[in-house]
Amino acid sequence: QVQLVESGGGLVQPGGSLRLSCTASGNIFSIHTMGWYRQPPDKQRELVAHITSLGITSYGDSVKGRFTISKDNANNTVYLQMSSLKAEDTAVYYCNAERVLLASGWDTTLYDYWGQGTQVTISS
Repeated sequence: QVQLVESGGGLVQPGGSLRLSCTASGNIFSIHTMGWYRQPPDKQRELVAHITSLGITSYGDSVKGRFTISKDNANNTVYLQMSSLKAEDTAVYYCNAERVLLASGWDTTLYDYWGQGTQVTISS
């Protein structure tokens, strides 16, 4: 019923920048929080950043001051601007939509959804 489609991953040199986008589509009435998580090779998935529908943001410690998350509520799209990229930022980045209320009119369950992931590689 709901799909998250990510774009913008790729190969970038250290110190470079990259912008990820994620659009949620489907039978959506509202989304409370959208965000990005990442999973480096052989490591656990970790929070990168998330943003609520009111614009409240939160960042993982390792990306503070380098990454900026923003959101277009009207289009259910979230962006992640990544700057001063380091080799340790290499990971699969996953988009997340949390506490999604569907526009069914009768289902008041809040659902969480994940994108398929996009590879970000930082290497010279």
